[in-house]
Amino acid sequence: MQQTVRKRRVFYIPGYDPIPPRRYRELFRKEGAAQAQISGYQLQMGAGTAGQGFGWRAHAQIAGQACDSDFQVLVWSDIVRDSMANSVLATYGQLLSTAWAYIGTGALWRLMRLRKGPVIAALYPVVALLGQLALALFVGGAGAWGLGIGAQAAGLPHWAGMALGGAVGLALVAGILGWFRANDSRFYAYYLMHDYAFSARHYGALPPALARRMAAFTQTVAEALESDADEVLVVGHSSGAHLAVTVLADLLRHHRVAPGRLGFLSLGQVVPMVSFLPRAGRLRADLAYLAAHEGLTWVDVSAPGDGCSFALCDPVAVSGVAPAGQRWPLVISAAFTQTLSPARWQALRWRFFRLHFQYLCAFDRPKDYDYFQITAGPLSLARRFAGRPPSASRITRALSKYRDMQP
Repeated sequence: MQQTVRKRRVFYIPGYDPIPPRRYRELFRKEGAAQAQISGYQLQMGAGTAGQGFGWRAHAQIAGQACDSDFQVLVWSDIVRDSMANSVLATYGQLLSTAWAYIGTGALWRLMRLRKGPVIAALYPVVALLGQLALALFVGGAGAWGLGIGAQAAGLPHWAGMALGGAVGLALVAGILGWFRANDSRFYAYYLMHDYAFSARHYGALPPALARRMAAFTQTVAEALESDADEVLVVGHSSGAHLAVTVLADLLRHHRVAPGRLGFLSLGQVVPMVSFLPRAGRLRADLAYLAAHEGLTWVDVSAPGDGCSFALCDPVAVSGVAPAGQRWPLVISAAFTQTLSPARWQALRWRFFRLHFQYLCAFDRPKDYDYFQITAGPLSLARRFAGRPPSASRITRALSKYRDMQP
């Protein structure tokens, strides 16, 4: 194994996540220690470099070769939290507008022809929220009717009984819906509704606040390229993957980068949920631009066992914007059923959200995908996957209705 990296800068772009970035540091600490023990290498963590935002450092000793990596989380959790600060009534308004964005444009039917898992995940909050509303209306209506009948039996005027019953019924409806909202950590209906509504609100165009934040991300990564790091690696997870596409496209349009020095690792991507929408022309243009660029290495990792991602779907090709001579991404599978032992797979297979984060965790039967060796080890992304063929089951059929590439 010929060492190609002694110093690395890693930038992690989370998905739609309102939780502060410390969760990713603790996840790296816990799962990195587990993977190092399983795979027989050393991995130590330390405090992040001052002035580089929230992050940490990692020192790895793998096959007798040492490497130091600085990690930084590119934070947009505050924008996520702001987008989730909606009332119960406003969330039901989001339900209607989001459903129309995907159904009215025809995107939903085309997405279903790719992978049913993420589409079912998208439909779940609609069904769950409507079910919660139906239950609240049933209980509220029954309570209003029963109280109205009781009030009239007690001798109150009909109008008074109706008014009292209606007030109690409305209170019951509000109380039940409020309870579901307060306990959404059990159901994830509001969280997922806000997630899909965030992209659908502008029909695939970037919200202004997010566009400004991504411009700052681009500048941060550009500054890292001016350092003495042997590799600058951008990791985009879930919806963070399509943010990373635009960040890197903007970067490469304005900076020359030596081949092999800039890496892009997309994990559990959901790019088609955005790129299939009519106003996602900028994202489609960025996908096409990155796909042909020789200044980076782009590896896309997913797994059919992850029902929340568009597993093994080439995000460029399925969006209908694959350029002639397409280079990227290299689409490979994390193959959960092979890289997790049967006991571990059985323990995780129905924990859908946990599986969506498995790319950042330890595998007890690892193959060539090891998040910690990729992000902290002595080989660059380009060297590690040089000559690696794409997954034979990857999906490349162009299915998006909208293929214009006007930013």
